[in-house]
Amino acid sequence: MNGHEQFADDLALYALGTLEGEERLGLEKHLAECPACRRELEALRGDMSLMALSAGGPRPPARSRQRLMEAVAQEPRQAVAPARRRWWILLPSLTAAALAVVAVFFWQENSTLQQRIADLQKESSEQRAELERAREIVATLTTTDAMRVTLVAAKTPPQPQGKVMYVKDRASLIFIASNMPAVPPQKAYELWLIPVQGTPVPAGTFKPDAHGSATVIHPPLPNNVEAKAFAITVEPEAGSATPTMPIVMLGAGE
Repeated sequence: MNGHEQFADDLALYALGTLEGEERLGLEKHLAECPACRRELEALRGDMSLMALSAGGPRPPARSRQRLMEAVAQEPRQAVAPARRRWWILLPSLTAAALAVVAVFFWQENSTLQQRIADLQKESSEQRAELERAREIVATLTTTDAMRVTLVAAKTPPQPQGKVMYVKDRASLIFIASNMPAVPPQKAYELWLIPVQGTPVPAGTFKPDAHGSATVIHPPLPNNVEAKAFAITVEPEAGSATPTMPIVMLGAGE
């Protein structure tokens, strides 16, 4: 198809005033360069005037096509670029596809966010429960009106116990004993401070009362002796300079 054939129908539409857009601009550019098409346009406009006067007249577009073809049969042909594809026709489809992709992306992000929120809420609930249990434990351990009971094996006598509180910087010692069995006549228990280095140091003698209780408070001791342990032996009432075996009770520092 040559250039004149391409513009034949556009000339008729242009003469009618219904050609729009890029087709109109392309035709007007061609008319500026093609005398044959300009003559055909004038003839078409004349035909349009005749049609306006008589509804039964000839069909100008078909006659115009034939006249145009005959007029330009001898003129050199010019290559005409193919009509450009109207890309914007695809714009609604592209927009819909893009919106669908965005919708899927945000739906996935929303699902992930909701799952994360649920996990955080669960973790927070578990942490609050742990904190509440810790508070209950501390309250039970520190309350002043809690009942404190020591359990022992059934049907066995209470075991002898001794507690020492010692401050080496002041050479201060307090010893409290309970459930101690009685000692033989002319005998007594003697408390010993066993230092980290050196020989045991006498820390006072005592005899338990009828209930097995006894105390030793601030016995004479050398200053700044670091204690490794404390021991109790049975000695003469006046005490001994060195422990007499066996050791009946022994305890190391905590």
